Amino acid sequence: MTGFKANASDSLITNNNNENLNSTRNTYTARENSSDSPFQMQEYLSRDETRRTIINEENYSYEVIKDIADYLLNRTEIRPKIGIICGSGLNSLADGLLNTQAFDYEDIPNFPVSTVEGHVGRLIFGYIENMPVIAMQGRFHYYEGYPLAKCSMPIRVMKLLGIKFLLATNAAGGLNPKFKVGDIMIVRDHINIMGFAGNSPLQGPNDPRFGPRFPPMTNAYNANLINKAKQISKELGIENNVHEGVYTCLGGPNYETVAELKMLHIMGVDAVGMSTVHEVITARHCDLTVFAFSLITNKCALEYDCDEDDANHEEVVMVGKSRQSICAELMRGIIREIFSQSECKNDK
Repeated sequence: MTGFKANASDSLITNNNNENLNSTRNTYTARENSSDSPFQMQEYLSRDETRRTIINEENYSYEVIKDIADYLLNRTEIRPKIGIICGSGLNSLADGLLNTQAFDYEDIPNFPVSTVEGHVGRLIFGYIENMPVIAMQGRFHYYEGYPLAKCSMPIRVMKLLGIKFLLATNAAGGLNPKFKVGDIMIVRDHINIMGFAGNSPLQGPNDPRFGPRFPPMTNAYNANLINKAKQISKELGIENNVHEGVYTCLGGPNYETVAELKMLHIMGVDAVGMSTVHEVITARHCDLTVFAFSLITNKCALEYDCDEDDANHEEVVMVGKSRQSICAELMRGIIREIFSQSECKNDK
């Protein structure tokens, strides 16, 4: 998939061109410190200049992100208070929204596109439990060729749209031997493996309009919402299938070797995936309250001669679809709790 629309006689990619565009499908991108609107850039940028700019664009300035947020705010009257990220196979979490208005990623200026099966690629505004929300049906991954700052950029867009809470979901492999396929792990904490190598969504100059240079991560996941999620799971009768644990994100797209899984298990990791951590870091940087859970879609092999089948994406999507109704009920319960808390504050 390329980021450009071109005639067959005027193709931007030749057979001997090995560059990976890693771009959006928009045909323009904004330059920082430019007095021109992003919508005017294509008028005088040559095709090669546009291409180089998109390829090299790793960080979005505050002004560019505000342009994206304003584009959306000008086209909907819904002002969301909660942002939801739907993981692989969990797109129906957004199907329960009422009075919806949807925007395909490819139609949003300067927005990346999802290239992974199970990720629709759409922003949906609407209401759940009387609460205005925005849901991402499809996220962006490092293995798609996007820098972490671009993978996490939608969090900052949602921040400028007005959200106060981020609710993130993902599909993950279960490292904890107590976990079964179809179980839910409430994320209590994460280990930022990619950050150990210096790869962070906050790399580069810090803009204090988003947050501080050195944000703390001690309480990245809100303890009150974690406790409420445990209570909701009891009310739903699924407490035996809901756990609390530590998540980590690897770069992918390959699944892990047995040796790698053993190392992660020794480190205290309970579930492993390819997302979420950089999104949470970005969310906490801009002072959002975060709750996240993982749907365990496969059991990780900790021995070479174990009976577990090899991990595969088709299984991930299939398990996600089979458990999305219970995941949606848990999410609705959390949103009800946030709504009731906001109502209590308004009554004071």
